Amino acid sequence: MKKTALLNAQLSHCIATLGHTESLTICDAGLPIPLSVERIDLALTAGVPSFLQTLNVVTNEMYVERVVIAEEIKEKNPEILTALLTQLQQLESHQGNQIQVEFVSHETFKKFTLESKAIVRTGECSPYANVILYSGVPF
Repeated sequence: MKKTALLNAQLSHCIATLGHTESLTICDAGLPIPLSVERIDLALTAGVPSFLQTLNVVTNEMYVERVVIAEEIKEKNPEILTALLTQLQQLESHQGNQIQVEFVSHETFKKFTLESKAIVRTGECSPYANVILYSGVPF
């Protein structure tokens, strides 16, 4: 059995096979997921697992060099945004790099998800709790 926190085999495999600059999206329960992108559905019920819990586990396994977030989160979900940015700052410290943060419109965000290797659906039921993580290299 795996020793690390991430036990979901499908998600673990996806992260292990990411190449430099490839992306993985973590989303709330409502984000539309294109049929052309692998869906990793973790949602069990409203709030389980949460967006932030999922982000924490994923970023313990994945080296992140940049993220994309929908601009609308600033107004519609500032609490999640604050927690997300805090987690990213902690990740920067742990990884020893600066993570580029880019804000785009929600419509543009949805278009960017088409390029993700997979989209991880959480049970999060708050607006715009979505992030696209771009893989970096730790060397």
